[in-house]
Amino acid sequence: MQNPFIAKDAKARKLKSKIFKGLSKFSFIFCIGFLLLFLSVLVKTAMPEFTRHYVKIDITVTEKLLQNPYSLPNAEKKYISRAWLRNLPNLIKQDDLKIGETKSYEAIANADTDSFLKHNFTKFGDDDRKAIFKLVEKGVIVSKFNSDFFTKGDSKIPENAGFASAIIGSALAMTVAMGLAFPIGVASAIYLEKFAKDSKFTKFIEININNLNAVPSIIFGLLGLAVFINFFGMPRSSTLVGGLVLAVMSLPVVIVSTRSALKMVPESISQAGYALGLTKLQVLKDHVLPNAFSGILTGLIMALAGAIGETAPLIIVGMIAFVPEIATNVLNPSTVMPAQIYMWSSSPERIYVEKTSAAILVLLLTTFTLNLAAIIIRSQMQNNKN
Repeated sequence: MQNPFIAKDAKARKLKSKIFKGLSKFSFIFCIGFLLLFLSVLVKTAMPEFTRHYVKIDITVTEKLLQNPYSLPNAEKKYISRAWLRNLPNLIKQDDLKIGETKSYEAIANADTDSFLKHNFTKFGDDDRKAIFKLVEKGVIVSKFNSDFFTKGDSKIPENAGFASAIIGSALAMTVAMGLAFPIGVASAIYLEKFAKDSKFTKFIEININNLNAVPSIIFGLLGLAVFINFFGMPRSSTLVGGLVLAVMSLPVVIVSTRSALKMVPESISQAGYALGLTKLQVLKDHVLPNAFSGILTGLIMALAGAIGETAPLIIVGMIAFVPEIATNVLNPSTVMPAQIYMWSSSPERIYVEKTSAAILVLLLTTFTLNLAAIIIRSQMQNNKN
């Protein structure tokens, strides 16, 4: 006799529950596995870029060499980068060498030599390959950390290209973007949350701000091109214009996150302040904003982390251009990390595969650091509040 307290379809419901739990668990494991696979492939591809081969060479200064550095008589010249040879007269001048003097240098190996030693891929013939192996055995060709990747800008010569101009460009653009988006966004959120009347116009504005989060980022790029460059005449490809575009794009995120943080502050705090005779400004400045600041700051950093990876709006305002020089102010032409990655990824030379992966790794670490900073700041502020 069947127990009347047990539903007839209990077994079927348990089975469905197990299937649903299994599918959820499989999806979670699949996501983690794919993420680990992606990161492992990225790190494996990027790591060779952080080391580079150098050729130790003794150079005797001659009049001919100073006039034409490509006339270097040493046999190792074919394994040395053209960019390093081009800069050789400047090195000799810095070291204050005279005609006839000799000095040892560590010259940058060219892309073919570097690719051959890292991946056994080169255009060299058998004789050159044997010669390279002998130089490695003698300690003439050595591998060292590639500091130029973080200190030099882009270059037409692949082995001489660095990521510094893009890193500095992104830092300047983010400074402009957050310098504008933070005060304007927070002030707008305070007005909408604490001062604006509950009217149809206010609701219309609120709905549109929320909808702006869903607008494709390239639309903000077109807006920046029309307003900042064509109307105001600001310099194209500058970090000032790029930062302004990112500021406009980040404003909805900052406003929405700030309003959410203000709503999280208990209304009893404000009511207690009013009961003590404080004005609305005093209650807001001394009680509401300090309690909401951790949430506001978290929203700002999240907006910054999202903006730093944007490419489409910055391409529209000209930040995809080849810019080898490192920008010194916001009016200089510059590129940014995502735009540089896009340019390198479309280059045909094999060496750019490693450079692109290394640049993506730097961008990911930057984004991860910003998110980690947001978590730490929020935790510390909550601990101090408690």
